[in-house]
Amino acid sequence: MLDTLLEPFAFEFFRNGLWAALMVGALCGMIGVFIVLRGMSYIGHGLSHAAFGGAVLGYTLNVNFYLGAVIVAFVAALLIHQLSKDGKIKSDAAIGIVTTAIFALGVALISRVRQFTQSFEAALFGNILGVTTTDLWVIAAVLTVAAVGLLLFYRPLLFSTFDRDAAAVFGIPTERLQMGFSLVLALAIIASMNIVGVTMIAAALIIPASTARLLSDSFSAMLIISTLLGALLGVSGLYASYHFDAASGATIVLFGAAAFLVALIYTRIRERLTMHEHLHYHGDVAHAHPHTHDGEHAHTHDGPLTPAKGRTGGTTALADAKYEKLP
Repeated sequence: MLDTLLEPFAFEFFRNGLWAALMVGALCGMIGVFIVLRGMSYIGHGLSHAAFGGAVLGYTLNVNFYLGAVIVAFVAALLIHQLSKDGKIKSDAAIGIVTTAIFALGVALISRVRQFTQSFEAALFGNILGVTTTDLWVIAAVLTVAAVGLLLFYRPLLFSTFDRDAAAVFGIPTERLQMGFSLVLALAIIASMNIVGVTMIAAALIIPASTARLLSDSFSAMLIISTLLGALLGVSGLYASYHFDAASGATIVLFGAAAFLVALIYTRIRERLTMHEHLHYHGDVAHAHPHTHDGEHAHTHDGPLTPAKGRTGGTTALADAKYEKLP
């Protein structure tokens, strides 16, 4: 039985794929936190389609596959930002318009050239077992850039994620920060294309972060959990896909969906068994506390008060980017 369990590790393509799944999972888990908290879950799906269109465009112009994809994905992200920043066009509409147009351009070019190469098939559906050493270095470079960028700009990113307008007032260069994030996101999508495929990238970005959000109310904890969970899901999904002879990208996503379901059930049971929301008023201000069933009903008031109209607060307490309690 041990031989069966260790069998995949005898093949170089599997070892390469395992490293790729580990790094891409961690990368998507890390970036996905900001996407989920900003309410931009559709952006991963949209930019992956734009990247595919860019790859096709680059191919027809005899430009490097990855270079064409990353340039077009980055330009698409900037266009989405410009279209939606004044509020007249919602971000989901801007994503739909820009990315589907670019994807349609790619499909039109493919239909005209009449050549659908293996590279494009891998980009659409993923081909993790065809990962080369060069691919691993590219993924490692993107992961390093994302991790270093996060460490250097942790507080500005935290602040602008929850209250972008206030962040600008406090002197944070939100436009440049958004451009940098868009570039890193585009690079992450390109690095992930051959691993999980265009059709699965959105799930790889969103599922680990959403699962982590169920398990923690702390921003930093959510970031760590999502990164580790993404890496774990990538490795376990790939390993299972080998033994079940299933598509690796799809298996990784299914493992992620199962993890999310388990986390959801766990949090619902925990909430029912251990706590209520105890809401009371101080003048015209409502305040909520965990209300446990251990016989003790005492509570303190060391947290920020919430306007009486609803518990939508928390973001104002992030004005100095020191509060990491998620609303």
